[in-house]
Amino acid sequence: MKHTLILLFTIFTISFNAQTTISGKVLDNKNNPILSASVYLDGTYDGTSTNEKGEFSFNTEEKGTQTLVVSFVSYETFVKFDNVLNLKNLQIKLKDDINSLDAVVINAGTFKAGESAKVTVLKPLDIVTTANAVGDVLGALQTLPGTAANPEDGRLFVRGGNADETQIFIDGIRVFTPYSPTSNNAPTRGRYSPFLFKGITFSTGGYSAEYGQALSGVLDLTTIDKPDQEKTEISLMTLGAGLGNTQIWDKNSLSVNAYYINLKPYTAVFPDRNKFIRPFQNASGEAVYRHSFKDDSMIKIYTAFSYTDLEVIQDDINFDDGLRFGLNNKNLYINSSYKNKIGNNWRIESGLSFTKDNSTIEIENDQIDNSENSAHFKVKLNKQFSSRFRVSFGSEYFITKFDETYNPVNNETFNYGFDNNLFASFAETDIFFSKNLATKIGIRAEHSTLLNEFTISPRVSLSYKTSKNAQFSLAYGQFYQNPSNNYLKFNQDLKAENTAHLIANFQHTKKNQIFRIEAYYKDYQDLVKYDSQQPNFDSDFNNNGTAFAKGIDIFWRQNGKIKNTDYWVSYSFLDTKRDFRNYPTAATPNFASAHNLSIVGKHFIENLQSQVGFAYNFASGRTYTNPNEPGFLTHKTKNFNSVSLNWAYLIDQQKILYVSLNNALGTKNVFGYNYKNTPNINGNFDRQAIVPNADTFFFVGFFWTISDDKTSNNLNNL
Repeated sequence: MKHTLILLFTIFTISFNAQTTISGKVLDNKNNPILSASVYLDGTYDGTSTNEKGEFSFNTEEKGTQTLVVSFVSYETFVKFDNVLNLKNLQIKLKDDINSLDAVVINAGTFKAGESAKVTVLKPLDIVTTANAVGDVLGALQTLPGTAANPEDGRLFVRGGNADETQIFIDGIRVFTPYSPTSNNAPTRGRYSPFLFKGITFSTGGYSAEYGQALSGVLDLTTIDKPDQEKTEISLMTLGAGLGNTQIWDKNSLSVNAYYINLKPYTAVFPDRNKFIRPFQNASGEAVYRHSFKDDSMIKIYTAFSYTDLEVIQDDINFDDGLRFGLNNKNLYINSSYKNKIGNNWRIESGLSFTKDNSTIEIENDQIDNSENSAHFKVKLNKQFSSRFRVSFGSEYFITKFDETYNPVNNETFNYGFDNNLFASFAETDIFFSKNLATKIGIRAEHSTLLNEFTISPRVSLSYKTSKNAQFSLAYGQFYQNPSNNYLKFNQDLKAENTAHLIANFQHTKKNQIFRIEAYYKDYQDLVKYDSQQPNFDSDFNNNGTAFAKGIDIFWRQNGKIKNTDYWVSYSFLDTKRDFRNYPTAATPNFASAHNLSIVGKHFIENLQSQVGFAYNFASGRTYTNPNEPGFLTHKTKNFNSVSLNWAYLIDQQKILYVSLNNALGTKNVFGYNYKNTPNINGNFDRQAIVPNADTFFFVGFFWTISDDKTSNNLNNL
């Protein structure tokens, strides 16, 4: 019996000594204990959870070096490799998970929409459901703060910059001629259908070092990676017709859209102020092919073609019989992009685009023929070393060949143009100090062979989350852009124009609600000036121009507070002056408004199976020069006001009737004045108001979707 007790005691002692106790305490970054954190040895069943004091303790029979794992929701997982004998009385601090939904977002100057956006200011759906947008990307973006109303033009004017200062990209690759050409006082539209895009990044300043050759803004459109199903879409409209089809096979998909627009039937019913000799007509088509490889790699090829033709006589105070204007334009755009993971958390993104644009313009008996062939090649590498440290860098090459021939009425011929190759490299890093504090630091270098100039652009952003729902951001950046084609075709002895952005941003978000306010200052240097009424062969060009722009942008959006209702309000205040072009002194340019206000609302009426929309746009008067009185750009037009309405009726699950009316109240808006070239008998210059070609625009469309699930419809596209 005595020997048996000794044996049992020995076995018990050996068993007890074979176990090791692992213990410690788990805290957050403010030294507060974390309750119910999971603590375990990787690859074993040994573990426990922390108590209300953050403490843990458990025994293990494992020997040697093991992996201790501590995890808790919204915190980064803690991992420690060590001998089990050393895993005692540990004090472990968990770091905030910066990938969590409540983490800080680097967003100064930038609006994002799409699947990857943590905070969405504008959804892709909003592009085509905003009453005054008429299905155009540009129209919807002009309801955001930072943009200025130029309804007779239609392009994006951002924070005191002219339209040429905002560049557009598709899948990160440059679009060189993104706007459809039109006649005077007829707003342009983007060339590309919004139906093929899943996301938008619209930067009104302070944007990434990845983007260059833009002084004011960047718009990057992201195409759909993979459609959810095969379908056919038919559109019948007061302006024309459209047909779209999507096919999916294996790891491939192809989406094709085609449209034909002709204004002759519309203007026969709703005549405008123009006299058309050849009515405006446009034929366009686009296609995107996608192929998915393993590891989420993908290649996309996007192609778009458009043809525009018109000839019109427009009222002009200096032409008794009106001014004759003719236009014929052909545009081809090809964009290919590729992305792939290449191991060890490295990712490569590359792409190229080619644009061929040819135009013939007739003004009275003069004819101008121009062609632009442009290409963009880009490669970008990025690596996430950890959840707190990311690096991206790359290079790109731009090629532009511009040629123009001018044939005036006297049959002389003038040829001019330029070739330019521009090489750029960029590097950028995102550093997340915690989920409340992050910075983005970047630098961009560019060399232009035409200008023989090398430029360096530093850029930095800092964001700090002040509370669960609020954050504050700062951004600074230097930006360069070559002078426009209208100058370079006559003179290449110029420098790149440049500006510096300084931005302060505050944003507060809740579920389905966002408030955002942003203040900015822009300082322009080396703007192009010339000494003639219009730039020409004999103009004396220089880079002595300067400018500034400063202001405040405010945005408020709420969805669902009122049942089935979504609305947003945006307001911008702008103070800007420029001494550029042929300005004799610094003045507020005639494309800038001091105050811009947009109110957009949408409401779904369940009983009527209808969505109704409302948009109100206000802009304070724009400057003009009155030759009958002293001063340059010292007079202002009356304020701009417009109310637009739309209605989408679901006839059945896949058929929709859509109606919209722009400027429904028929407000007589004035954009400026043309003055007679010579004074009248009293010594005064007579004038003519610059007004839209039509005060209101009425649109009716029938949209029919034929899909596999028999439930999809075009309501998301209206």
